[in-house]
Amino acid sequence: MTDRPHIGFIGAGLMGHGMAKNLVEAGYPLSVLAHRNREPIEDLVSRGAGEAKDVAEIASNADVVFLCLPGSPEVEAAVDTLLGAKGKVRTIIDSSTANPVSTGTLAARCEAAGVTFVDAPLSRTPKEAWEGNLDIMVGASEEVFARLKPILDVVGGKVVRVGEVGAGHTMKLLNNFLSLGYASIYAEALAIGAKSGVSAEVFHSVIGGGRMDCGFYQTFMDYVVGGNPNAHKFTLRNAHKDMRYLVSLANESGIASNVSSAVKNGLATAESLGRGGNYLPTLADTVAELNGVTKTKGQ
Repeated sequence: MTDRPHIGFIGAGLMGHGMAKNLVEAGYPLSVLAHRNREPIEDLVSRGAGEAKDVAEIASNADVVFLCLPGSPEVEAAVDTLLGAKGKVRTIIDSSTANPVSTGTLAARCEAAGVTFVDAPLSRTPKEAWEGNLDIMVGASEEVFARLKPILDVVGGKVVRVGEVGAGHTMKLLNNFLSLGYASIYAEALAIGAKSGVSAEVFHSVIGGGRMDCGFYQTFMDYVVGGNPNAHKFTLRNAHKDMRYLVSLANESGIASNVSSAVKNGLATAESLGRGGNYLPTLADTVAELNGVTKTKGQ
């Protein structure tokens, strides 16, 4: 027997699979929600997790529930069911990238039902999720953060309390704004260069290793010049969704969204062209094609 809380996990996808794997291997009793993608579920069950047929069954067994879902609509639906089930759940940890406006509403509803809602979105990639080395931005009171940190430390290498509920999702959107803004700049710079006789390889030979280099640049260019299709497993669809949330937050805050709206519109264009399922570095291909650039690499 264990005195550790029973954890429910909803959303064992690219990031969630590794997180759930680390939780069950750390000795936490774990229930994972059934999903049409059987591979991660069967892997987790083989490691000792139980499979729940629906969200209500998760609620009946779990003390703490992790959500790692595509966005706010899915989070809202899951919370509705968890609260409606009136089960054992006393804490919900939302690791999704969600709209902070929605987060505040959900936190108030949960509080009224005697449930603590915490936003703890993630940074880094599925590789770090598998290794238990994610960056986690937590929105919670100091008391709640101290209580949950041992659990979060199992899945995160850098776990930072960034403020009260809602601050985690706000910080995550700001973090993604920076990376998606860089992606937009890289894509346009590469297209301008290619149109003017500077190949992606030449561009990379100058920028790589210089002051403008960074980890995100390296993964982006690993696709552009390295040809690695899995260099950054984050879809243009999700990128567009995150920027919609960021622009919405800017509007709520009364901040002029000159740059964020431009980044959002570029991603909206890519998705409207049917590229939403492609990974983020392919934005370079879309921007090149829209500008009549047929070859960005060296001749």
